[in-house]
Amino acid sequence: MILNENTIEWHNKARKQLKKLPRNYQLAIVEAVDVLEQPQIEWRNVVELKNHSCDCRMRVGRYRVLFDYDDGIRVVAIQEVRKRDERTY
Repeated sequence: MILNENTIEWHNKARKQLKKLPRNYQLAIVEAVDVLEQPQIEWRNVVELKNHSCDCRMRVGRYRVLFDYDDGIRVVAIQEVRKRDERTY
């Protein structure tokens, strides 16, 4: 029995950002976001944000999915994280 099932709504900006990503990352992000429909206990790689316009973020590979969590889940944006390497300096 699943309790507290969430509905997922994609913001237009997040949809556009998703379409610009490589296909393998698109599939990984969609699968990860689908897990958010489950109760909050089963969420992985989700961090609550403080002093940020979005409520939470989820890490999917080198991307971060920003979303708000109220009555349902609203995916707001997808950001790429650029990490430093030996060529940074």
